[in-house]
Amino acid sequence: MIYKKFQELELSALGLGTMRLPCTDGDDARIDEEKTARMVDYAMKNGINYYDTAWGYHHGNSELVMGRILKKYPRESFCLASKFPGYDLANMPRVKEIFEKQLEKCQVDYFDFYLFHNVYEKNIDAYLDDEKYGIYSYLIKQKENGRIRHLGFSAHGSYDVLKRFLEAYGDHMEFCQLQINYLDWNFQKAKENVELLESYHIPVWVMEPLRGGRLASLNEEDTARLHALRPEETVPGWAFRFLQSIPGVTVTLSGMSTLRQLEENIRTFSTEEPLNEQEKDTLLDMAYHMTHTVPCTACHYCTSHCPQELDIPGLIGLYNEHTFTSGETIDPAVLSSIPEEKRPSACIGCGACAAVCPQQIKIPDVMKDFCKKLQP
Repeated sequence: MIYKKFQELELSALGLGTMRLPCTDGDDARIDEEKTARMVDYAMKNGINYYDTAWGYHHGNSELVMGRILKKYPRESFCLASKFPGYDLANMPRVKEIFEKQLEKCQVDYFDFYLFHNVYEKNIDAYLDDEKYGIYSYLIKQKENGRIRHLGFSAHGSYDVLKRFLEAYGDHMEFCQLQINYLDWNFQKAKENVELLESYHIPVWVMEPLRGGRLASLNEEDTARLHALRPEETVPGWAFRFLQSIPGVTVTLSGMSTLRQLEENIRTFSTEEPLNEQEKDTLLDMAYHMTHTVPCTACHYCTSHCPQELDIPGLIGLYNEHTFTSGETIDPAVLSSIPEEKRPSACIGCGACAAVCPQQIKIPDVMKDFCKKLQP
């Protein structure tokens, strides 16, 4: 395992994200705790010492499960990160209540790393209104009291939003978690955000390195292009090597769902092999031709707010496939197997899903367009 220096710590370059843990019967709220425990045990034995959870992951169950599993290991053997769920504006007045509950759920006395979760256009004003909500003051106080060892933030917002947050709180932020992958390097302007953080001397944590699994497998043509350059490298490995090429990246979080994915990623992170310019140019050229789709990462925030209980990430996945292939390969049987009340046409356009979407996807518009595309 590669390790990166962060202040007094040596952090594993690969961190275990817990947003996509193995589940029972495909139910995101029902984590398979036995499989998860085996994954954590393997991770511990193979050098991973960074574990990332959050209030909303797996409908609130990620913190509970990780708390029970990590309790079996010496506290000093791992670093645990969680986040204040500001992606939902209803949580803004509840910072103390939520923080205390998170410590209880995770069965710890302190968090090694704690983040303002998902700074973006719809919550930046609330995050910066410390007089009204006191989130910043409260978290700084917890850091002074030793219940937060390192304070940072994650961001899905634009460059301007990131800059506003840094201008207000940048002197007290120790790290920033960004969505970075070769698909989003230019598409969502991740490059500019990384450069902004460099100007503040803030190290980078990476989330969505495989873009919600989108970069774990490629079409035959793109796979062949990469294989010609690095015959021994796996397709997911290319995405990780791209991140190893970016100065300032300290921890790369991967939301692994199976032991096999964990094993493969640990093998990749046993070496550091950054890309050369030709290899980077090849990836970015491929990315340019892959970005005409809806940028859903299947985080499932939307599903917990949908009054129709639609499987929104699943529907968007079908929409992307339909769009990508101009409707040529989508299997009508897939749609027909979905109950009528769970199809895109069941969307009532209330916008509750879009209000909490980290990617700022206009989900009702996508559902409406999907219905239109499906018309004969």
